Amino acid sequence: MKRQMFVLVGVLALLLAGGSAYAQSVRVTANVPFDFIVNGKTMPAGHYYIGTVDAADSSALLIRSPQPKSNLMVLSQSVQSLKASADTKLVFHQYGTRYFLSEIWVHGEQSGRQLQKASRENEMALDFPLQKVELLASLR
Repeated sequence: MKRQMFVLVGVLALLLAGGSAYAQSVRVTANVPFDFIVNGKTMPAGHYYIGTVDAADSSALLIRSPQPKSNLMVLSQSVQSLKASADTKLVFHQYGTRYFLSEIWVHGEQSGRQLQKASRENEMALDFPLQKVELLASLR
């Protein structure tokens, strides 16, 4: 009887973990009209594809542009909202004329992906007020 209970609990845990990983999977494209910074690297304006590297582990994101030298892999963490996102979007933090990619949200999801702040963003925050810029993206 105990063994059956452990098996049932194990199966439920796997189902919940699998559903969670699927819900946080990201695959979006966006045309970014300005240069922006991710993980300390300046990315040129252009068309970008952002997607999770592995559906089982949604923390690693691949950011690809038409310019191969601008491709980048970054780590992210889950961020939650009380309401489902109304749009698929990229959220940037703007300080003066500098933009930093901060969050990625998918339409209809209550969880998104948040990128770690780079040290350069923390420095910019000392001199300029934070403005959030939301850029619409599309699912891929």
